[in-house]
Amino acid sequence: MSTEEKRDNILEVRDLKTYFPIKSGLFSRVTGYVKAVDGISFSIPRGTTMGLVGESGCGKTTVGRTLLRLTPKTSGQVLFNGEDIHKVDAKRMNELRTKLQIIFQDPYSSLSPRMPVGEIIGEAVREHNIVPRDQFDEYITKVMVNCGLQEYYKPRYPHEFSGGQRQRICIARALALNPSFVVCDEPVSALDVSIQAQIINLLMDLQREFHLTYLFISHDLSVVEHISDTVGIMYLGNLVEYGTKEEIFANPMHPYTKALFSAIPVPDPDVKMKRIILEGSIPSPANPPKGCKFHTRCRECMEICKTEEPPCHTLPNGHFVHCHLYKADTPKENEKKAD
Repeated sequence: MSTEEKRDNILEVRDLKTYFPIKSGLFSRVTGYVKAVDGISFSIPRGTTMGLVGESGCGKTTVGRTLLRLTPKTSGQVLFNGEDIHKVDAKRMNELRTKLQIIFQDPYSSLSPRMPVGEIIGEAVREHNIVPRDQFDEYITKVMVNCGLQEYYKPRYPHEFSGGQRQRICIARALALNPSFVVCDEPVSALDVSIQAQIINLLMDLQREFHLTYLFISHDLSVVEHISDTVGIMYLGNLVEYGTKEEIFANPMHPYTKALFSAIPVPDPDVKMKRIILEGSIPSPANPPKGCKFHTRCRECMEICKTEEPPCHTLPNGHFVHCHLYKADTPKENEKKAD
C-alpha cells in the first residue's frame, strides 16, 4: 500500500443527524424527537483506528449503526470510499455489506444459540459467494485460525465457549467477508481484564495483516489510548473534541474531555490525581439544553454558553474543539491555553 493510499480517508461523515420520533396518544402522533446524533462531522484515514468516547447515552452506538446503515439517518452524509451509502439502492448496499462489518458489544446475545460455530461464521460467506463451494470449508478454517480458534470448534455451539472465545467467534464472523471497515462497538467491555488484552492485541494484529480500518467505541480510555490513532469525544449527540491520540491525551481542551481524563486511574499510589467531578446527570437527548449542551454541568460555564452554540475551532494539526472558552483566540493562542 502506497503512502498516498494510506493517507486518504476511507470514511467521511458530514453533519450527520439521527433522530428517533417520540410518539404518544391514541393515534401515536409524533410529539418530539430523541436527538441521538445531532450533527457530527469527522473522517477516518484508511488503515487507522478512530476511538469514540463518551458517557452512556451520548449516541456512540447510534453513530456506529448509522455509519453501516443499520439505523436510518435523519440528515447528513456518510461517504464510504466517496460513495454515500444512504443513497445507494438495495442491490448496491448488499454488495457494500461485505466491506462494512460490526462487532457487537455482547458476544452472548449476538450469536445464535441454535447454530454451530462453523455455520455462524460461514453463513454470510455462503450468502455473498465469497469463495467457491469446494473451498468453503478450508476458507472457514483459515478464518478461525486467524482469530485464534481451532478447527475442531466448528460443530460446537456458542454455549460451549467462554466469553473471550465467543468474542473471537464474533470477530471471525465479521472478518470472514473480507471487510475494509469494521465498527467495534465496545467489544471488550463484557470481558475480564486479562481477556480484554488478548482481544485488543488480536484486533491490532488483524488490522496490520489485513489493512483494516476501525471505529472503536469504548468507555475505557486506557484501551482507547492503546488502540486508537485518532480520538473523538462525544457528549449528548455532539462531537465536542477530536484530534490525534497524542494531541487529545496530551492537551485536552474541552472541559468535558478534561473531566473524563481526570477519572483515569493511575497505577501509582504516590500520584494524586486532581479529579474533576461532574455534578448532575446527563440531560435528556429529547430535550437538550439551549446553547452549549454541556453548560448545565460545566464548571467554566459563561453566560454565552447558555444561549449560543459553541463554534468549531480548529488548530493547525487538525485538532478541533467546540467550546466558547476559545472563541476569541487564534489557533496559536489556543495551543498555549491548552498547555
